[in-house]
Amino acid sequence: MNRKRYTRREFIKGAIFGAGMLAAQPWLKWTQQAAEWPDAERLGRNCTGGWINLRTRPHPEAPIVEKLYEDSVVVWLREVIGEAPGGVFSKRWVETPNGYLYAPSVQPVWNRPNQPVFDLPTSNLGKGMWAEVTVPYVDIYLKSPPNSPWLQSVERPRLYYSQILWIDDVRKNDQGQVLYHVTERYGLDSFWCAAEAFRPLTVEEVEPINPDVENKLVVVDLNHQILSCYEDNREVFFCRISSGGKFNAAGEAVNTWATPLGDHLIWRKAISFHMQGGSTESGWDTLGVPWTTLFVGEGVAIHSTFWHNDFGTPRSHGCVNCLPEDSKWVFRWTAPQIGWDPGDITIQWPQPSTVVRVIEA
Repeated sequence: MNRKRYTRREFIKGAIFGAGMLAAQPWLKWTQQAAEWPDAERLGRNCTGGWINLRTRPHPEAPIVEKLYEDSVVVWLREVIGEAPGGVFSKRWVETPNGYLYAPSVQPVWNRPNQPVFDLPTSNLGKGMWAEVTVPYVDIYLKSPPNSPWLQSVERPRLYYSQILWIDDVRKNDQGQVLYHVTERYGLDSFWCAAEAFRPLTVEEVEPINPDVENKLVVVDLNHQILSCYEDNREVFFCRISSGGKFNAAGEAVNTWATPLGDHLIWRKAISFHMQGGSTESGWDTLGVPWTTLFVGEGVAIHSTFWHNDFGTPRSHGCVNCLPEDSKWVFRWTAPQIGWDPGDITIQWPQPSTVVRVIEA
């Protein structure tokens, strides 16, 4: 699958790409209205679901330059150390050309549009491909009323940078824009999105790392909020994480979301996973969670996270949150081994499985 990156201007204009004309469908009237994202190599997206303050310096009491609302995208110059807001741990801030944003509220993103693929591959999974969102966000077009709670609860449903889903069809609408039919392997809904937003995953990038090494161990340190991978007692990988939160919304200490201590065997891995849980009032429903490695119960996993950038602070519902590149490395390195096809595996005992050791030293 050959591909190239398009410029921001080409993406916004919705250029018609080659590989032949497809018959436009009468119901495909929608056009992706691409945002005028800043023209810079590295960007940041407000991932809070609300507004955040851009300040004159990295301090929670510094004068406010402006309020940036949900999904606002800014130029990310660098990360700096400032002062932490009251009651929180992280002192990281993002410097932009116009001021400073509190880093845990800003997802690091890039704007890397792609050439659409018209000839979808065929595998044991059927016709289609795994694809990753490589722009800050892409709007969803629903062909029918949604079933998933998250789609029913948001005014403008979107997919975000680093999410991975399954693409099983491609069309052009009346305006000549190429659209992908996007779905989940086990999801409730499917929809259409601008094809330029998705990069096809290659078989090579999902191949196992050091598959012949038998003595592997993942250690999750809750006190220091770090994850380390060992081969024969030699550390070969290290990253920051966010484990289970220790406080509720009222600031009260709780144990409900604690990441379980002890040694656990990885029992399932999925390139893309739909995560649901909690109660009606305080639950979560997130599709397309990439590089998911489950090791406790039905949902405690090491996985990629796009809804916060607060690594180093406990704040999950029991899972081990990682940056996309970190969770991908762990996914490829651990056993059981899994490839692009099928992209989802449940262990069959006595199939080898890597131990995840959760400690609180």
